[in-house]
Amino acid sequence: MAFGSTVNKPVTNSASAEGAKTGGKAPVNKIKFGGITVDVWENQGEKAPFYTFTLQRSYKQGNDWKNTNSLRAQDLPKAILALQEAYKKSFTSEQDE
Repeated sequence: MAFGSTVNKPVTNSASAEGAKTGGKAPVNKIKFGGITVDVWENQGEKAPFYTFTLQRSYKQGNDWKNTNSLRAQDLPKAILALQEAYKKSFTSEQDE
């Protein structure tokens, strides 16, 4: 899937390969709609794990890919869909525990 393409279904995957780049800590899931990505992070609480989320937009500047947390108006529908999917997945995970 290319960035900027229209996506009707979310792309979700666990991001274990990214752990090597970030010193071992990697998101447990990535949800992508076009250039919008929500990373799902698992944290250990006193009694149970809990989840936090980061939202970013990828864009190309020259030959380089960059990320920002600043969204354009046309990014909002994709951001909403990605956040809804992240919420659904985290809610389901918390119910399983």
